[in-house]
Amino acid sequence: MQHFLAMGGYAAYVWPAYALFFVVLIADTVAPRLRRHRVLRELRARLARQSVRQERKPPSTPASP
Repeated sequence: MQHFLAMGGYAAYVWPAYALFFVVLIADTVAPRLRRHRVLRELRARLARQSVRQERKPPSTPASP
């Protein structure tokens, strides 16, 4: 097992490459989920502001000719 972990003397290059690969893999999985939650939160806030604005707005009357 120790021979395998040493990777024929290249362990200092191989294991960091594996670690970097897994970090990127995890980031590619997590980033879209975080972005989706942020976008949904912003859309909910925008809809809430819009509904409050519409409730406060007085009804428009037709223009007199």
